Amino acid sequence: MAEATRRAAAAVPAQQPPSGEAQGSAPAPAPQSPAGLKDRGSAPDPAPQTPAGLDGAGGTPQGTGQGTRRLPRSVWAVPPVVVLALVFLYPLGLVVQQSLTPENGGGAFDAYGSVFASASFREALGNTVWLAVGATAGCLLLGFTLALIIAFVPFPGARGVAKFIDVFLSFPSFLITLALLFIYGTVGMANGVWTDLTGAAEGPFHFLSTPWGVLLAEITYFTPFVMRPLLAAFSQLDTAQLEVAAGLGARPARIVRKVILPEALPALAAGGSLVLVMCLNEFGIVLFTGAKDVTTLPMLIYGKAILESDYSAACVVAVVNIAISVGLFGLYRVVSKRAGA
Repeated sequence: MAEATRRAAAAVPAQQPPSGEAQGSAPAPAPQSPAGLKDRGSAPDPAPQTPAGLDGAGGTPQGTGQGTRRLPRSVWAVPPVVVLALVFLYPLGLVVQQSLTPENGGGAFDAYGSVFASASFREALGNTVWLAVGATAGCLLLGFTLALIIAFVPFPGARGVAKFIDVFLSFPSFLITLALLFIYGTVGMANGVWTDLTGAAEGPFHFLSTPWGVLLAEITYFTPFVMRPLLAAFSQLDTAQLEVAAGLGARPARIVRKVILPEALPALAAGGSLVLVMCLNEFGIVLFTGAKDVTTLPMLIYGKAILESDYSAACVVAVVNIAISVGLFGLYRVVSKRAGA
């Protein structure tokens, strides 16, 4: 029985180790735990860190109470509104108040009634309106023509002329009027040449002290304010349209009317609105031309306040002038917005 058992054990083959391992090699070591973990069971994840400056509970900023709230945005509008009210609105309010409180007593609107009934106010209002409208029309016509020449007619120095227009915008209005006085004044260059050539006692040029002289001075000064937006609009015009129109046989006048003018209308409207507002409030040009028979609303305010010491009437005229100016400025903003300025 023992012999049979020994023979059966010898007949069973010995178990071979897995391929690739040497016989008699040491058993594979037990898997190591990841770095930072204990041998017996992995340690729990660390607690999440709170952002810098925040407490662990609730995320409340350190150093502040939990009930702290941010200031509403409307609070930040208070400082500029206060400054605007003190610097601009308060003086305007005083002007309106003075116009409603006549110095000689009476009702609140008595000063308005007396001013509106006076012939000087109606004359000043009429002069202001027609000078502003006439100067605006002249600036639009002259500015459009000059801008066309500078933008589309190549000549030496065109870029320099365009840059000079930008510099011209910074000149004060009385400087242009003073230059016109040197040329067309009573003792100006034109009258001097005339008297030297003819031997006459005086020259023929005396229009500068008339409404036409004021109109000429305003057109001369305000034309660049129309040219500047026009030049900007012309610089964005697609020249291919002009080349196609010229290739189809269109004459220059037709190209200007059909191609250039529609593109320039927004810039013309914006520049014309600005010139209209500025001409309405122009004071220096009328004063320096010495046109005694030309009284505008700013000149009437000056006369009532400084020469006659009638502050109530001056404030009434000022309120009317402000109302017209604000209305025209609103028109200018609407036109500029539509023009993309």
